Amino acid sequence: MSREDAIDDLDASGVLAASGATRSARLAAQVRDLELVLAWADLHSSDPQAEPGAVPVRYGGDRLVLLGGDGTPRVQDLCVHELAIARQTHPAATRATIGDALDLRHRLPLTWAVVQDLGCEVWVATKVARMSRDLDRDRVGLVDAAVAQAIGGTAPGRVLALAEGKVVEADSAAHAARLEEERRRTGVWAGRTDTPSGTRTVVARVTPGDAAWVDGVLERIVDAFLARPDVLRDHHPDLPADIDDLSRQQLRAIAFGWLARPEDVRDLFAAAQEASVTVPRTARSGQRVVVYLHLHESAVLGASTAPARVEGLGPMLLEQVTRLVAHAEVVVKPVIDLEEHTAVDAYEFPAAVTERTRLRCVGDTFPHAVGTLTMSGRYDDDHPVPYDGNGPPGQTGDHNDAPLSRSHHRAKTHRGYRVRQLDDATYLWTSPHGLHRLVDPTGTHAVDDADAWRMTHADVILAALDRVSGQPPKAATETGSQASHSAIRPA
Repeated sequence: MSREDAIDDLDASGVLAASGATRSARLAAQVRDLELVLAWADLHSSDPQAEPGAVPVRYGGDRLVLLGGDGTPRVQDLCVHELAIARQTHPAATRATIGDALDLRHRLPLTWAVVQDLGCEVWVATKVARMSRDLDRDRVGLVDAAVAQAIGGTAPGRVLALAEGKVVEADSAAHAARLEEERRRTGVWAGRTDTPSGTRTVVARVTPGDAAWVDGVLERIVDAFLARPDVLRDHHPDLPADIDDLSRQQLRAIAFGWLARPEDVRDLFAAAQEASVTVPRTARSGQRVVVYLHLHESAVLGASTAPARVEGLGPMLLEQVTRLVAHAEVVVKPVIDLEEHTAVDAYEFPAAVTERTRLRCVGDTFPHAVGTLTMSGRYDDDHPVPYDGNGPPGQTGDHNDAPLSRSHHRAKTHRGYRVRQLDDATYLWTSPHGLHRLVDPTGTHAVDDADAWRMTHADVILAALDRVSGQPPKAATETGSQASHSAIRPA
């Protein structure tokens, strides 16, 4: 039987099972490749200059070189080429792979153990190795511990975002020095006229805060263009009669030119206001901004040098956050208490529930989703227990809210997925063909049928245990007990 025939004979469940097995085989092959690379490095770790008759380095002789970060053993420089031939890759690519493998084994041992257990995508671990390579050996352990805990079930994008923040935290002084060096490289460059189109390219290297402000002002100018196309056409009579024929990027290009004409921008905003179109305050005289900072409690108490994570911009030191909002009106809001809960007798989710849920869940709650939730992101608040217009009160709230992207929401609604919310930020999913996945702030975890049943019936199990022990039954909630399901969560 050929391989094609065997695949053609599979039903839907068989295809899903074979896909899972193929992933395991792929990861095993990639780990084997790294182990062979390490074995080659070990075989070529002695100093070639110590061998009898060695050609001196000044005449092109072989030498030991450091391919990984601080704390990794050196490797003979000229051994790379033959391994590259065997792996059918360029020597530069093989040299980089050796460095990644050495970093994982010697600098990130906890993460390397997860890789060897086939618990994560190999490319994510090797990218973390490169991200943390400049850290000293005594500082990289902070990155290793955090990544090893998250990498098994967390989406790659979120793991890399975590690693980025930990690299900053591990050596904030070095990060500040890099920021200073980057600031010295800022500038704006206007290129030559592009032929034959006659356009020019403008490249700007600015701070993250300035880039965000410029982007926001461009968007608001475009909105005003759409509100008052007559004003735009007065200044640009050569534009199409129908402004809708222009893409938003084309309008942004026009708006960029208007940044050099502040008087025209001011008049445009005034005209948009006259047309009863709301122009955000950021586009008028006073600028206002809302910045969500994700902080550990130790940072609030002054006991940590960890950076704050700014939504949309990533990890930042305090001085960066200060520069980000220094020229804007700053309103400090109270810390959002994620222990609070709200339920309402309506289908629509209150803003307070949406805000707390997105801060708790970190990202889209669909299995293996990569999206990171932001307050301005376009995510739907889905009822894990479908809303019943004739049902009991309080169906909408923290206990019944799963943030999903529109695509994942459609799949859940129309393809027969089932989801049960186990606590404020933990969800048990069952796919149309019976695959179970537990999604929580640490990522997505595979669950077998038995564990899925126990999680779904946690309250029933607790009540039965209480009856056997003679203790009064514990109060059960509609979504299950957090303590009970966490005790049987798979490792």
